[in-house]
Amino acid sequence: MPALSLEVGQSAPDFKLKGPGGQFVALSEYRGRKNVVLVFYPLAFSPVCSHQLPEVQKALPTIEALNAVVFGISVDSHFANEAFARRLGLSFPLLSDFKRATSAAYGVLNEEALMSGRAVFVIDREGRVIHREISENTGDMSQIPDNQRVILALQSAA
Repeated sequence: MPALSLEVGQSAPDFKLKGPGGQFVALSEYRGRKNVVLVFYPLAFSPVCSHQLPEVQKALPTIEALNAVVFGISVDSHFANEAFARRLGLSFPLLSDFKRATSAAYGVLNEEALMSGRAVFVIDREGRVIHREISENTGDMSQIPDNQRVILALQSAA
């Protein structure tokens, strides 16, 4: 994991990534309107990710009630992410960081494995990081970022 990760209080780097149907999603589209939860996950169809993302889906109604949107981000293609979302029954978009620039900008790119680490960032309507949680070991089920802490961060932003 890189040493220079994005810190709470910093401005969240903008991105424009391919989501479902190849449609682009940019973080800046939500500035001034919505809080944004970014869920970085290493690889579609992997066991820990297949457990983590449905847990985010369960928390989605509470997160959305706090004026927030959720995006999953991995280095997989948007085609793989669409199939993964369908298989898991996810209603939030999974975005493709195929060029790995967003994972690098947020300081969660595992350069040896060329994939994202497991992390969550909560970004307020002004575009500032108000919460972050980064797993040291992406394969450890006990290190999945806690949705309850995401919800608490969103409540503090209200």
